[in-house]
Amino acid sequence: MTTAETRQLPLENLKVLELGQLIAGPFATKLLGEFGADVIKVEPPGTGDPLRKWRIIEDGTSLWWHVQSRTKRSLSLDLRTPQGQDLVRRLVGEADVLVENFRPGTLEGWGLGYEALAELNPRLIMVRISGYGQTGPYRDKPGFGVIGEAMGGLRYLTGHPGEPSVRVGVSIGDSLSALYAVIGTLLALQERSRSGLGQEIDVALYESVFAMMESLLPEYDATGQVREPSGSALPGITPSNAYRTRDGDFVLIAGNGDSIFKRLMKVIERDDLAEDPALAHNDGRSRRAAEIDAAIEAWSKTLGRDEILAALDAARVPAGFPYTAADIASDPHYLAREMIQTITRPSGDPLKVPGVLPRLSATPGRLGNGGPALGQHTEEVLDELGIDDETRAKLRSAGII
Repeated sequence: MTTAETRQLPLENLKVLELGQLIAGPFATKLLGEFGADVIKVEPPGTGDPLRKWRIIEDGTSLWWHVQSRTKRSLSLDLRTPQGQDLVRRLVGEADVLVENFRPGTLEGWGLGYEALAELNPRLIMVRISGYGQTGPYRDKPGFGVIGEAMGGLRYLTGHPGEPSVRVGVSIGDSLSALYAVIGTLLALQERSRSGLGQEIDVALYESVFAMMESLLPEYDATGQVREPSGSALPGITPSNAYRTRDGDFVLIAGNGDSIFKRLMKVIERDDLAEDPALAHNDGRSRRAAEIDAAIEAWSKTLGRDEILAALDAARVPAGFPYTAADIASDPHYLAREMIQTITRPSGDPLKVPGVLPRLSATPGRLGNGGPALGQHTEEVLDELGIDDETRAKLRSAGII
């Protein structure tokens, strides 16, 4: 019988060329690499991807780097030079997928646009991630994830009414765009298996966020209502909120299912609310959300966090609390499902990192080790391209590799 140990990974033999930097493009290629793709990451000589210096630095390298760039090979190459651009064309000739997140028009200016590259390799799938997309009046504006989150509607909803909006504490706009980029890549690979031809995939940061905004637009179109920030509550879905405990902590309680609501009300000894026919369904509860939230918090403030969670678990009411990194690292469920993995950095030191998702039963993804050193695989890639020693010496002396 074929086992997970002997079966090929789903994307094995897929060659991916990454021309992006920072978050969106590299996060997409990370996901492809974890499931077997050979990802060649092109980085500018001397400096590399700026992510190498973001957040917390140890041994001169960002700890984030070891999550974002695991399983990749690093090729140092100056894309701004004709010689560097020629090497990209040679790489494209053997690539299945190219992922880039430059400002629109940048690659065209280097003679590396989709039409030019598709002439060299008609099977090429080119994934393009940008702030506003490859077309439209905002096409040429610079765009980072936080701006996409704002334009996509998310930033307006975060925070409390009447207060400045707050950002999500991670680069969610970039990460959502990366997920759409991967979905697009897999769809294009399926289409290529039928037609034999590649295509261009256009992913915009703001659109990736906007696609997550649920009924925000149809609610405005049909009723004229603009959804407003609501703090920790979820308007129109009741009860679902954060409630203070006796010790000043918070618990999150989602009692918005009809039967769950009844069980929750019985736990907090509010049988009157549990049996009130006006509260039997969500629409009725949402009209009295403030009353219900007040009742829940009147109960939660008399107990410690663990007491609350134990009582709600026993009643099968979904509840939890906001996990910190320390909570995650020691949680038995995370550990049992092997979502906390350990890699080895180039220094030889171990480092805990998130596991690989999604979970496939027969061909689970690979973890790999930490992110590569800048240019660690340059010679290896040049060998594969058949670049002779004399040409390499010229490229090296000119600072192109």
